[in-house]
Amino acid sequence: MRRIYEPASLHEAELLLAVLASEGIDAFLAGRHLLGAIGDLPAVGLLGLLVEDEQASRAQALIAAYNAATPLPGEDPSPEQGILLC
Repeated sequence: MRRIYEPASLHEAELLLAVLASEGIDAFLAGRHLLGAIGDLPAVGLLGLLVEDEQASRAQALIAAYNAATPLPGEDPSPEQGILLC
């Protein structure tokens, strides 16, 4: 297995795991259980996405495409976000 990416947060890691799974790539998230000890461990580099060597280049390309994506026009959050309109 090869470490291909260091997610910034657990949320990003879970999202990328789902993206890779939707493309048929099995990935493993290393360091998930270390987050509880964040006061005793360095805060950077704990999480890592690992995939099989033969799927590494495809997985890296998918993650690069995810990181390069921009929101569609007109999808900016509205100022009323968080307000329930009935």
